[in-house]
Amino acid sequence: MPRREDLHRINEKIRDVANVRVVGEGIEQGLFSIEKALEIAKDAGLDLVEIVPNADPPVCRVVEYKKFLYEQKKKQKEMKSKATKVVVKEIRFGPHTDDHDFNFKRNHAIKFLEAGAKVKAYVMFRGRTIVFKQQGEILLLKFAQELEEVGKVEQLPVLEGKRMFMLLAPKKKK
Repeated sequence: MPRREDLHRINEKIRDVANVRVVGEGIEQGLFSIEKALEIAKDAGLDLVEIVPNADPPVCRVVEYKKFLYEQKKKQKEMKSKATKVVVKEIRFGPHTDDHDFNFKRNHAIKFLEAGAKVKAYVMFRGRTIVFKQQGEILLLKFAQELEEVGKVEQLPVLEGKRMFMLLAPKKKK
């Protein structure tokens, strides 16, 4: 893993370029030679940090380097906290699930989808019940039809081993 100092080129480490675009608060901004840019940073008592090395010419900011790193870390932490976390709730059926149990599990699925979670509904086949694959598929499709108002089918019923599953995602709220 690179050290923090290796993430950006600072001050004298900025080489192999003749001119740089200088930005920063309270300083003259524009295109300068690397020597003039370093002089501007020294006069302000700050560091010259290369923030966009791929640009032509590279963009450098006149800023206190440790403060710059701190602010970047803070921004990344904030972005990470705002990222949505996908929760997948599972609902299990048997191939011969009765209406009462079906309705009970449907109500749970509605609550999960309204809360923004995805629902993975699956039919578990045990022993010889694997011969009722058709019933399992019909059950899952009926389940999807019942949840049509609050969720959409992301993946149709698929048989994997002794499990047939289907994935439902919540509908976007207007």
